[in-house]
Amino acid sequence: MPALIDAIDIKRKMYFEFENAPYYCLDVEVSTPTARGGQTLVRLKMRNLLTRAVFDKTFKASDKFKEPDLETVEASYLYTDAEGSYFMDQESFDTIALTSEKLGDALDFLLEGAIIKIDKFNGNPIGLQLPLQVELAVTYTEPGVRGDTARGDVTKPAKLETGLEIKVPFFIKEGEKVKVSTETREFAGRA
Repeated sequence: MPALIDAIDIKRKMYFEFENAPYYCLDVEVSTPTARGGQTLVRLKMRNLLTRAVFDKTFKASDKFKEPDLETVEASYLYTDAEGSYFMDQESFDTIALTSEKLGDALDFLLEGAIIKIDKFNGNPIGLQLPLQVELAVTYTEPGVRGDTARGDVTKPAKLETGLEIKVPFFIKEGEKVKVSTETREFAGRA
């Protein structure tokens, strides 16, 4: 039997189960009453890990939540087809399939063989965690021309090997590897 967590004990970055779905706490606000007999309320900003929806909800301090049956496994990216994307669990060597809804825009950062973390709820895959930065090769960019910085254009568009387009400094050339932030989708440095 999973442990029960009181609403008042939920902290930022904690996981909990509400209405048979796993949630991640983004922020907590506790309201203590000034009047006698008033109830302490806990307002949670939470993300549903199945739908990725974010919303606020207020609970009584005594409301109880189950600890979710969450597991994170390392997997390597294999390929994508019309049905979804496929990964290999690095421990059991099972193939894990994720639909495009569960992937979001993660394919912009995935190359064959890339190691990522897959989140599972009750043994079923629900999404993935990308590293903070990935290294990708530049497949196309205009050559940087001396004097381009005079106009203030210190960046130029570049297409990466996954198809992602980002702005890079003008000195980056085709074939170079660059680091890209998976959160901001921006250039983060040379690889």
